[in-house]
Amino acid sequence: MLKVYQVSNDRICESQDNGGQIHLYCGPQKPELKSLVESYKLDEHTLNSALDPDEISRLEFEPDHVAMIIKRPRNYSVVDDLLFKVTSIGLFMFKDRIIIVMPEDIQIFEQESRPSLKLRTLTDVLLKIIYGTISHFLWHLKTINQISDSLEQKINTSMENRYLLNMFTLEKSLVYFLNGISSNTMLFEKLKINAAKMGFTAEELEILDDIIIENNQCSKQAEIYTNILSSLMDARASIVNNNLSLLIKRLTIISVVFLPLNFIASVGGMSEFTMITQRIPWWISYSTFTVAMLLLAVFTYFFVSKIGYENRLRRERKRITRKTGA
Repeated sequence: MLKVYQVSNDRICESQDNGGQIHLYCGPQKPELKSLVESYKLDEHTLNSALDPDEISRLEFEPDHVAMIIKRPRNYSVVDDLLFKVTSIGLFMFKDRIIIVMPEDIQIFEQESRPSLKLRTLTDVLLKIIYGTISHFLWHLKTINQISDSLEQKINTSMENRYLLNMFTLEKSLVYFLNGISSNTMLFEKLKINAAKMGFTAEELEILDDIIIENNQCSKQAEIYTNILSSLMDARASIVNNNLSLLIKRLTIISVVFLPLNFIASVGGMSEFTMITQRIPWWISYSTFTVAMLLLAVFTYFFVSKIGYENRLRRERKRITRKTGA
């Protein structure tokens, strides 16, 4: 699908005819790709690479245009199940127009741009697209961090593997993001080296320097989030195991408490016990029997709990002793 835009009054607006300077192709089909190759002499391999989500960022100089491939986050949908992916965008800059090829419809002109960036030339449009890519990465990283905090609170009280699997999915997403941002870093550095060849002005070169700094900060942020998730995954898995151990402990205490009660109840139901208590009123005998069972249950509970408490104290003393070296 082809959309045509033009630069007017420092803004990018959709053109009513095909005379605009910016041609945007979203998910082009084979006839459109063939037309681009024949009409604009685009390299077929580079054009197909722009639609490949696994392609790395790169910059190539052709006789009449400059070809670039930039990494950018994909649009997230519910079916992705917390997996944030990265896609590629192809930019082909001519003297009088810029052709943008994307595998899916992504809003690349809606992102906030730098206040100092005035849209006057096609180079300014290129810088706006680059800045929008970085902003999109930062927005997705912020979303991943918020989801991670929410999952962390659920893991602390859950024994299910579902939340841990979600954390693994987020960690996988961050790896994709980190690779995409690092690939863009090499592209931006190459752009700076060839700034004169690209026709950048001094003001545009200064903006490109600021974009490189912000991209490096974005890369650092993605790296920090990746390291945090990687280092805390074992701890969060231990929390799930600890919750399961506490549940088994409570069930074991309940079983131990009722074990002697079952024994006494079995003995009380025998004929010998009935013969012993036949001279005592039934309500006294059974009341005494019930009270004795309750006292035994309370005694067993505190006895088992005390053993567990003493074991914990013993382990804590050993840990402190090893830590202090005493």
